[in-house]
Amino acid sequence: MFIIGELINGMYNNIGKAIKEKDKDIIQKCALAQINAGADALDINCGPASRQPHLDIQWLVETIQEVTDKPLVLDSSKPEVIEAGLKVIKNKVIINSTTADSEKLEKLVPLAKQYQGKLIALTTSTKGIPQNKEQRLELAAQIVAYCAEVGFNLLDLYLDPVVLPVNVAQAQQKDILESIHEFKIISEPSPKTILGLSNVSQGTKVRSLINRTFLVMAVALGLDAAILDPLDKELMDAVITAELILNKQIYCDSYLEAYRKK
Repeated sequence: MFIIGELINGMYNNIGKAIKEKDKDIIQKCALAQINAGADALDINCGPASRQPHLDIQWLVETIQEVTDKPLVLDSSKPEVIEAGLKVIKNKVIINSTTADSEKLEKLVPLAKQYQGKLIALTTSTKGIPQNKEQRLELAAQIVAYCAEVGFNLLDLYLDPVVLPVNVAQAQQKDILESIHEFKIISEPSPKTILGLSNVSQGTKVRSLINRTFLVMAVALGLDAAILDPLDKELMDAVITAELILNKQIYCDSYLEAYRKK
């Protein structure tokens, strides 16, 4: 499982304040804490309150690159902000994210190719979020077809079925999970799959329990990556154990400790 730490996001009060005040210490400590907890990459999002996202994302990238060479995930709904971040990138990069809309694909896929990066694609469009598995598969197929047409390596593509909060979209959760498996048979080679995990528990009272239960179910269906809070130890223990049961890790009595040391 490829773990992307979600905590460097301006929507969090401490990170938003650090971005505004250009406090490197808070950002770097957050980056290292997530890596030490098991994150393989770090998502970077200026947040909705950023008044100069083009400059803020560049500052975040440069600040984090001072303390780690882990891959960075540039996260913005605005392609021009992602492009600004790419101009100062030195680490490996993942673009988060495109949608199935042609204007997004035509801008972000070439950028991913130019910077030899990977790309996260949300199975949404200007028509909105899909309401069933069939709609998600249709959008996923459009994304895959475009990437194949322009020569983007499908092994560098992550498809996201778009997780919705269980308290408002309970009926959709089964379809969302099943989409993970269905995405794998769209093409050869298969694209990878990813979830923005925390969305599933948004607005609920038992967030950690819902997150880890949903994640384990997704792993069983072939999930490759997740954007999540790596500081949630029970969540991390659950995903490590799920992969152990699926024979992706070798058992020993101290397998949790062994996994974290690798």
